[in-house]
Amino acid sequence: MILPKVRDPRLITVRRGGTLTDADHHLIALWAATCAEHVLHLVEHAEPSDPRPRQAIEQIRAWTRGEIRMWDARSAGGHAMAAARPLTGAPRFAAFAARQAAVVAHVAEHDLGAAAYAIKAVQATEGSAAGHAECRWQRAQLPDAIRDLVLEDQQRRNEICWSVFD
Repeated sequence: MILPKVRDPRLITVRRGGTLTDADHHLIALWAATCAEHVLHLVEHAEPSDPRPRQAIEQIRAWTRGEIRMWDARSAGGHAMAAARPLTGAPRFAAFAARQAAVVAHVAEHDLGAAAYAIKAVQATEGSAAGHAECRWQRAQLPDAIRDLVLEDQQRRNEICWSVFD
């Protein structure tokens, strides 16, 4: 479980009573997609004929451009999760990262799920030092507009995200 019991209103959209603007929600979604895409090769190597994780990442990007509805991106996330089920280790974590990225359209706080699963995928393949390097790489990809928000959220939810953001 990567979602907190108490939600941060800065990560809840304005239309749902929070303060997150559409522009920042889109930036968060794009960052989550970048994190998931960085490890996508791990699932594609294990299951080269399964397009669902890649499609999930493509769908969240399409959502940020206004080309599809939130429900379409969320549905693609469900398909990526189904792709993960028969897998183990790094490929499974990579597919879960794609799933989490896609559902950021529905709940922005899934961004850390995409990042955390990507780190877990790297750790499963290359060890904890590589996982720390992946975390640093992800942070370098953060747009300035959401950097502080995401870093604070990582600190707040690190424990429920397997402590991968240490």
